[in-house]
Amino acid sequence: MRRSVVPVLSVVGFLLVMWYAAAVWLNAPWAYDKATRSGEVLTTSTLVADTWSQEKPKLPAPHQVGKEIWKTTVEKKITSKRSLIYHSWVTLSATLLGFVMGTGLGILLAVGIVYNRTMDMSVMPWVIASQTIPILAIAPMIIVVLNAVGISGLLPKAMISMYLSFFPVVVGMVKGLRSPDQMQLDQMRTWFASKSQTFWKLRLPASMPYLFTSLKIGMAASLVGAIVGELPTGAVAGLGARLLAGSYYGQTIQIWSALLMAAALAASLVGIIGIIQRVTLKRMGMA
Repeated sequence: MRRSVVPVLSVVGFLLVMWYAAAVWLNAPWAYDKATRSGEVLTTSTLVADTWSQEKPKLPAPHQVGKEIWKTTVEKKITSKRSLIYHSWVTLSATLLGFVMGTGLGILLAVGIVYNRTMDMSVMPWVIASQTIPILAIAPMIIVVLNAVGISGLLPKAMISMYLSFFPVVVGMVKGLRSPDQMQLDQMRTWFASKSQTFWKLRLPASMPYLFTSLKIGMAASLVGAIVGELPTGAVAGLGARLLAGSYYGQTIQIWSALLMAAALAASLVGIIGIIQRVTLKRMGMA
């Protein structure tokens, strides 16, 4: 426990020190400008105190962000439009739906690519090429097209999440399904195993470590897709909406609180997948 906790705490402590120092550096010009206009002389202590307490700083101090998170989570009802928990739930809904859709699509494409040479030669290059298109460019197109056919709300955001999350699943599953070596495949043939039996008894179990690694990446990508999907829609709910509103009104503390909430949400989701991975692989005798 000590070996794992101490390095993490050391890195976190270092990042906090650097964050506080950066807040002084970036917010100092405004503090000096105020002091010049009021004829005051700033000492080091007053400069630091001012840069760590500005209402709209260029870079908010960690305690300012922590206070904002506390105020918008603990001190607000979860049904309040100012609650970060409420906005996180809106984003989480699109994230999970897009993740499920992306995972299903990725697994189906991977199975087709592994078992069908035509799909391997034709689909795989398009799967790779699809990720060269910037998501900020394609997100408005997806939303406009779906709105034109009467689809709005949660599904357009989930589609963008699916677009980002299916790719790592395809790549990971293709690698995993092809991971059994030739000797193992020959052994299955000596037992007169069918393709479906080889898939369920050999290829699929062998792909589990690759699948869970891909799911962790896909979950993080799905969350990014949900947030990006909220930006061009003018959404009034969701972490993307909080980021957008904060940028409109120069509320950097609100922006950073939403960013940290998104990071915590992603870490929690990836952690849950990690727990499922350990339990599953242990039951399969792989851990």
